[in-house]
Amino acid sequence: MRRLTGDRLLVATHNAGKLAEIAALLAPHGIACIGAAGMGLPEPAETETTFVGNARIKAHAAAQATGLPALADDSGIEVDGLGGAPGVYTADWAATPTGRDFVQAMTRTWAELEKAGAPYPRTARFRATMVLAWPDGHDEVFEGKVEGQVVWPMRGRQGHGYDPMFQPDGHDLTFAEMDGALKNRISHRADAFAGLVGCLAGAGA
Repeated sequence: MRRLTGDRLLVATHNAGKLAEIAALLAPHGIACIGAAGMGLPEPAETETTFVGNARIKAHAAAQATGLPALADDSGIEVDGLGGAPGVYTADWAATPTGRDFVQAMTRTWAELEKAGAPYPRTARFRATMVLAWPDGHDEVFEGKVEGQVVWPMRGRQGHGYDPMFQPDGHDLTFAEMDGALKNRISHRADAFAGLVGCLAGAGA
């Protein structure tokens, strides 16, 4: 496994909530994050049909554009009652002509579960794939997940994306009701990050 050196990392996302989560995970390791938007980078088209494929597109595009190592995350929610949808298309379900509306996406998700007569509990999982890419084309891949269920109505004002309707196993709160520190300990992104830590051993050297 190649190790990351230096104390700054480009995070290939324009999602402020995702950037904040990754920055919080990296902070204890002495690594500061800068987002793709802060570097003026465009959002590349995510044309793959897997989380790892789309994460690679974003990480390598950012690394090539800046000459810096870049970390990208592609994540989504898989709902068993919908055959694993929206999955890799989670962000697409939230797409509107002016941006992304996750209230719309969550409402659609629950409506489709109701239409399908899906049984309770309505099990689901968040998946996250992180790709750390270098300008020379090398990359390292880290995957994580957290099991739980989707609930209705939406609950909580923290987090982002589908957090208000996802209740992780072993907890009575949705991700959006949780303190950020707790979510960052148990989330799919934290699970993937546990693998990434091996790359950070040289950080700051």
